[in-house]
Amino acid sequence: MITNTLSGMVKNLRPLFFICMRISYLRNISFFLFGLVAVMFSASCTKTPTPQIIVVIPTVSTIKVIENLTDTSAQSGGVILSAGNGAIKTNGVCYSATDQTPTVADSKTSDSVYNPGTSVTAFTSHMHGLTPGTKYYLRGYATNSAGTGYGSVVTFTTLALNAGTNIVSVSTFAGTGVAGYMDGGASSALFNNPEGVAVDTKGNVYVSDSFNDLVREISSTGNVTTIAGNQSAGLVNGPAITSEFYAPSGEVVDAAGNLYVSDQGNNVIRKITPAGVVTTFAGTGAAGYRNGAVDSAHLTGASDSLAKFDSPQGLCIDASGNIYVADRGNNVIREIMPNGRTKTIAGNKVKGFIDATDEAAFFDNPTGVAVDSKGNVWVTDQGNSALREISTTGIVTTIFGSPNQENLLGYPSAITIDTQGNLYIADESGRIFEYTTSGVLNLLAGALNGAGLNNGAGGTALFNYPQSIAIDGSGNIYVADQYNNCIRKITVTPGI
Repeated sequence: MITNTLSGMVKNLRPLFFICMRISYLRNISFFLFGLVAVMFSASCTKTPTPQIIVVIPTVSTIKVIENLTDTSAQSGGVILSAGNGAIKTNGVCYSATDQTPTVADSKTSDSVYNPGTSVTAFTSHMHGLTPGTKYYLRGYATNSAGTGYGSVVTFTTLALNAGTNIVSVSTFAGTGVAGYMDGGASSALFNNPEGVAVDTKGNVYVSDSFNDLVREISSTGNVTTIAGNQSAGLVNGPAITSEFYAPSGEVVDAAGNLYVSDQGNNVIRKITPAGVVTTFAGTGAAGYRNGAVDSAHLTGASDSLAKFDSPQGLCIDASGNIYVADRGNNVIREIMPNGRTKTIAGNKVKGFIDATDEAAFFDNPTGVAVDSKGNVWVTDQGNSALREISTTGIVTTIFGSPNQENLLGYPSAITIDTQGNLYIADESGRIFEYTTSGVLNLLAGALNGAGLNNGAGGTALFNYPQSIAIDGSGNIYVADQYNNCIRKITVTPGI
């Protein structure tokens, strides 16, 4: 009886149990959902908002040089220094003969870029249908969603209608194209990787015959003789015939006929007098970077020291007798003054590409130097594929070129200047350029990456790793064509 009663009570309690359990389960779910919502709300309150990308107008630089100028066409371009956090929609140059600050509302080009994906991208612009003999204003531009950015304005004047074109001719001045060592007539003489060339006021051409460790002379009558060195690599001074050099490179002649040679392998600057005496003009023979006296006779005190260089290459001299050195291994430009002191005028030994003043500027393997009548020093900054200028106050400016514009100037190895101030540049990639005082870059001879030994018209001539360049008083240009083992001559005849 009792058992049945208990059994009935359990049966009656079972539905209530399940109802209570379900109520408890639902309550737990409610608490769980409430907690989940609270956590989510809390997380949403503390979540860091996604940064908003603000697009600004692009930053553009106009190439400061005009190429391939004719009466109706010209070539220019620019560099996009910053895309402004946005995608570039279009870029090129805008130009006008009337608007001195042209915009995209004027005539313009639309160009593709090269070196895309890098921090700095460049573009080349070709303009056609120009009016002959007309001055134009030009600047680079780039457009993104924020607007259009412009570079600085560059001016140029197209050639006059039917203007005569200069006739450029290239010949082999000395050497056969075969590496070796032989003096004699220019057409039969042999050289071995010549790296330096200079010319004096009498028309004699001097050659740094690098792999022969010699300094050679090509007389104005076309005879080749050895004037210093004995084919043994070393650092020996004294009579020229017993002296020793190690991979001589750049050269320059002063007003008295002394020849200065950057003895690259010995890290010194050598001097050869007209009487045939060789001395070490500056440097200790050990690679290094130190300003100071050129030699022991010029030491001024106990703390004074001798100057040191590292693989010096190009040389030039100004009217006051100051010698400038492209100290390639140190990434600096040095000056050796007539008072026997060596100082740094630009660069700071660290590779880079920065325009600034004096030692705050950066270079990358400078190879060639030239000085104009005003005292400005021009530098072929090979590692940066750029032409740089050092003003008389020490301000370094990039005239044109950059590490991302190798097709423009390539790997400039040397530079020289004529009496009118026009610059001539040898490019290791196989080209010889003229940069005029009006800011026009002309390709005189050679072809980009077109190595060979072809003579004839400038456009068909080929070089192989041209290393040095010099010009005589008559405007004849001489090139040390290193891998062709010869000296080339370029003549320019004005068009009628």
